[in-house]
Amino acid sequence: MSTLTTASAETRRTRLPTDLPPDAGRLAIGIFLVLLAQLMLVLDATVVNVALPRIGSDLDFGAAGLSWVLNGYSLAFGGLLLLGGRLGDVFGRRRVFLIGLAVFATFSLVGGIAWSAPVLVGSRALQGAGAALAAPSVLALLTTSAPDDAARNRALALFSAVASGGGAIGLILGGVLTDLVSWRWTLFINVPIAAVVLLTVSRYVDETPRRPGRFDVVGAIAATGGAVAIVWALIGVPDHGWASVHTIGGLAVGLGLVVVLAITERRVAHPLLRPALLRSRPRVTALVVMAALYGGMLAMFFVMVQLLEGRLGYGPLAAGFAFLPLPLSVFTMSRISPRLVARFGQPPLMVVGTAGLVFAFSRLITLDAGSGYWDGPFLSLLVMGLSAGISFMPITSLVLTGVEPEHAGSASGLLQTVQQLGGAVGLAIVATTYAEHSAGGFIDGAHAAFTAAAVLAAVGLVAATSLVVRRSPALAPAGAPVGAPAVD
Repeated sequence: MSTLTTASAETRRTRLPTDLPPDAGRLAIGIFLVLLAQLMLVLDATVVNVALPRIGSDLDFGAAGLSWVLNGYSLAFGGLLLLGGRLGDVFGRRRVFLIGLAVFATFSLVGGIAWSAPVLVGSRALQGAGAALAAPSVLALLTTSAPDDAARNRALALFSAVASGGGAIGLILGGVLTDLVSWRWTLFINVPIAAVVLLTVSRYVDETPRRPGRFDVVGAIAATGGAVAIVWALIGVPDHGWASVHTIGGLAVGLGLVVVLAITERRVAHPLLRPALLRSRPRVTALVVMAALYGGMLAMFFVMVQLLEGRLGYGPLAAGFAFLPLPLSVFTMSRISPRLVARFGQPPLMVVGTAGLVFAFSRLITLDAGSGYWDGPFLSLLVMGLSAGISFMPITSLVLTGVEPEHAGSASGLLQTVQQLGGAVGLAIVATTYAEHSAGGFIDGAHAAFTAAAVLAAVGLVAATSLVVRRSPALAPAGAPVGAPAVD
């Protein structure tokens, strides 16, 4: 027995080192660097929100022009994501990631020293273009850098936490920098972070194989033009209205170009967006859920900032910290969600998460003139973070399940394009609803806006529930790695 026990112990000792590859530490650092870059790209969509009043006074923005500090970034980011994903597939994801990050950092610096309104808006647009080149490669680099399936699912959970909590972190960071230093540091802060990633990531992240083939020029023009036209039309809705020539014309052009894209992609040998990605009902449903949830959350930020700064009298710093329950709960759930996916699968968690967001938004409808922070927004922000943390990772995993490695960049670009379009749609709906009902006061407008956000979340809940009711063989088995084959 002693001999057997000794042999067993020696066997365990000799097997332990084989659980991880020799370069697991290097790969973990690579995953950290890529996620750091992704966090920077995501939070930049909101980091200047609480600084807008000071930006407007410093650079003499008009009331309408100030919105383009946000919209310029969103327009370029959302419009160029599909193109960025395909460029990564063709020319190597690490290469395109680094180029995009360099562009992003350069124009972060230019925006920080901007001396006029046009310079700042142009810099924000070019920041968005750099982000659109870098962001689609992030998921592909994460999945190829993970040493095993468990690490891959943990990386996906962290990516989802960054995607869902990054906006709130941007509001917190923006408030801190604006109050303690200057609004210009909301842009300057990107430069040292990007420099660290640019100088070190090649040491820790391997290049992906290039996929040679003719580039789909028509598809690239149609996809980029269509996304830009749709986002441009939607972000102008609060100013122009749904029935305006601006909105209807922009949507018509965008949808026309989407039709051109659909026809083109069925005929070319190397499409920008593979039609097969949209033939899986679970994948399409997951994209709908992502658009609905992301739209509801970004729209909520719009009204919540006005509630905190306008109604409760918070300054930028206090308003930023008021959002703290959201990212803290998101990142807490990101540690648990991989195990929950392995145990229950993606659809049940998506249902729980979407139901939680419906509750969080619905509770905000009960706010009244006497509500403070602790008996008002606090609980909703906490539930919102927990719900986003439990649902975003399963959505991302389901979208990427069954995608061949050579098309991972395109799938990632599609997912993030849907996020941006969902955010634009949600913000347009909620901002317009708020404007139409705020004649009777802030509370009336806020109630209508939060109702609209709850309806968006309810759309996601219905879509997620359909996956549970009609379980499909295309769904990944519990704990299945991203990229595993799916039966469509």
